[in-house]
Amino acid sequence: MTTDVFLTRTGAFLPFAPVGNDEIEDVLGRIGGKASRARRLILRSNGIVSRHYAIDRATGELAMTNAQLAAEAIRALGDDIGAVDCLAVGTSLPDQLMPGHAVMVHGELGWPRLEAVSCAGICLAGTAAFKHAWLSVRAGDAQRAVASGSELASAVMRAPNFEAEVEHKLQALEDRPELAFEKDFLRWMLSDGAGAVLLETAPRGPLSLRVDWVELSSAAHALPVCMYAGADMTDDGTLRGWASVPADDRARQSTFAVKQDVRLLNDNIVRATLAEPLVELMGRRALKSDDIDWFLPHLSSRYFAEPVRQCLEAVGLPIPQERWFSNLKSKGNTGSASPYIMLDELFRSGRIQKGHKLLMFVPESGRFSSGFIFMEAV
Repeated sequence: MTTDVFLTRTGAFLPFAPVGNDEIEDVLGRIGGKASRARRLILRSNGIVSRHYAIDRATGELAMTNAQLAAEAIRALGDDIGAVDCLAVGTSLPDQLMPGHAVMVHGELGWPRLEAVSCAGICLAGTAAFKHAWLSVRAGDAQRAVASGSELASAVMRAPNFEAEVEHKLQALEDRPELAFEKDFLRWMLSDGAGAVLLETAPRGPLSLRVDWVELSSAAHALPVCMYAGADMTDDGTLRGWASVPADDRARQSTFAVKQDVRLLNDNIVRATLAEPLVELMGRRALKSDDIDWFLPHLSSRYFAEPVRQCLEAVGLPIPQERWFSNLKSKGNTGSASPYIMLDELFRSGRIQKGHKLLMFVPESGRFSSGFIFMEAV
């Protein structure tokens, strides 16, 4: 027997003051002392105006860990949330390989003994954590569960991480001092932040969202790797993990940098993560446009807004733009934290009314996975 699950609180944390487009290289640093040639083009396309980094501007060093970011977002849920039975957290870049991210967050919080579950991945890691927390409450294993997504992208985006590669490839890069586009591209796309939600067996307060269903799916059976870190792509298109890369080569090749095949992304992201799974969902869940008062798409870039709109129309689920909600422009792309940060702003805005139904869409380009969350305001 299952029980209804209610999202009763949201929280978010964005470190330090927002960073404008003209300030990014002052914060992240210039690779090889040279300004990026790609920066202005990418920023013009992605539509992000400000974002946050957990970097001390005076020293250029990280001022917080990923676990600390997550803990701050969870504390934003309030001190009166009650005992929590399950803590599920997701991130693409934990502070360490071992132990898991969840136990580090638990340690930061100092809460009593509970179930702590780490979800790995990229943008979908936070949504996977959400599903685990939701299922725990739904199955009766937990009365209250907290789910979180957090990212410390700046840990691998700062210029010093790339200096060894620039030095190693100095001759080849003489006429092109910036990194290969697949690496430089993401320095202007990703930023830091964390978000969290509280899930319970009953609604509370003036607004709660009943979580009706959460769907995750992967297209890895049909498509190769598109976005990755801690690995290098070989000439034959296979991924070579960091453990197989000689230690001296990891720095020279920026093995731990986040990389993306932009052409593969553009050719497949909307079809593989939205059109194909959504058509199946529409049939199985009887999903219709009239059922959606708020559409919350995790957009890595404004560039994808129009293709997403066209896709929704093509599959028979047109959603007018006035029903969309995104804070990409002001909060940036924080990966697995983005859906939480977006939901937190809308949840606290007073714009959600009783009976409103929300559809969240979270794509991930790692190997083309997607997540959908459907909720109703009560």
